[in-house]
Amino acid sequence: MRHVGEVLRLQAQGFSLRQISRSLGLPRTTVHDYLKRAQQAGIGWPLPEDLDAVGLEARLFTRPEEATRPWRPQPDWLEIHRELKRHQHVTLQLLWLEFREACPEGVGYTQFCAHYQQWLKRQDLVMRLSYPAGDRMFVAFAGDTVPVVDPVSGAISQAQVFVSTLGYSGLLSVEAVPGQDL
Repeated sequence: MRHVGEVLRLQAQGFSLRQISRSLGLPRTTVHDYLKRAQQAGIGWPLPEDLDAVGLEARLFTRPEEATRPWRPQPDWLEIHRELKRHQHVTLQLLWLEFREACPEGVGYTQFCAHYQQWLKRQDLVMRLSYPAGDRMFVAFAGDTVPVVDPVSGAISQAQVFVSTLGYSGLLSVEAVPGQDL
């Protein structure tokens, strides 16, 4: 239970923050916060007769509905996440551009990325796996082929991207190879 009424009464009697804090067993920062909120709300001691403890609490500690609504529309982050996973070449920037087409007053790209990262952190936790040194190496061919230009003839050929990662250190090795038939 908050002692806002008592804080206001003791302050009106001339007690200091430290004295109020000691007498009510509250931190000084809390007492200061209560007094600041009361001043901003225009409430002093004695309290108005129509204001009980519940009303005082409501006036000092609840934000107006307008303040709790985001002032800019937010996308459906789950749908954004699904789109990123569903299509190989979809990026956050492409999804943001689509979002801005549908909602021109929406958040900018930097905030879009920041809000997505915050949303992502609140999702399922990831289990970290650790491996003894030299125990595991993970290999794969990644993504699409990439064009490679022969420096002598100028001929363009397509190369596969070979990626390997060491399980213990996370060291990464990437190499463009002519095919997957190594």
